[in-house]
Amino acid sequence: MFRSVRHMIYDLIEWRSQILSGTLPQDELKELKKKVTAKIDYGNRILDLDLVVRDEDGNILDPEQTSTISLFRAHEIASKQVEERLQEEKSQKQNIDINRQAKFAATPSFALFVNLKNVVCKIGEDAEVLMSLYDPLESKFISENYLVRWSSCGLPKDIDRLHNLRAVFTDLGSKDLKREKISFVCQIVRVGRMELRDNNTRKLTSGLRRPFGVAGSNLC
Repeated sequence: MFRSVRHMIYDLIEWRSQILSGTLPQDELKELKKKVTAKIDYGNRILDLDLVVRDEDGNILDPEQTSTISLFRAHEIASKQVEERLQEEKSQKQNIDINRQAKFAATPSFALFVNLKNVVCKIGEDAEVLMSLYDPLESKFISENYLVRWSSCGLPKDIDRLHNLRAVFTDLGSKDLKREKISFVCQIVRVGRMELRDNNTRKLTSGLRRPFGVAGSNLC
């Protein structure tokens, strides 16, 4: 209610400035005055204030110079116009709510923010850290992997991203909300030699990706 009244007051202030400017043609000025009076009557109605009856030009009718029947008919017309405006506002609000619900159902309904602080795992070689969402009941991953390349020194390979390893999983829709369980899985892949203790230079290999570790935590 407060936001609606505040918005109407801002409109009235703007329209008042246009009226006082004296630059509007007579036809536009007349239409603007009708908008002002309609807005005032509508605001009085939603605030449960008295309804002010007016003539065709928007001027307040003087009860001393207007007959009782004319006042009654003017009151009926004004009440009808305000009720039509209320129904129109209600219909527009319902349409907006329906469109929002449809948009909400068609787009991802929530997201998961991940901030990687550190990888405490003694590997001895470069590694790849992959984080993803997993459905343990269906035994399948339900998101793409967030990949971070970790060096053998215990720091990210891209040193510029230190303390800025963040990701948002946004591909989660209403279907995912209905899942009984969702797990957050972190996989570590070692990148280097076939064997860590391979000291024979003739058999030395490099760049091989070997599974090293995995960890998981239930989100729901």
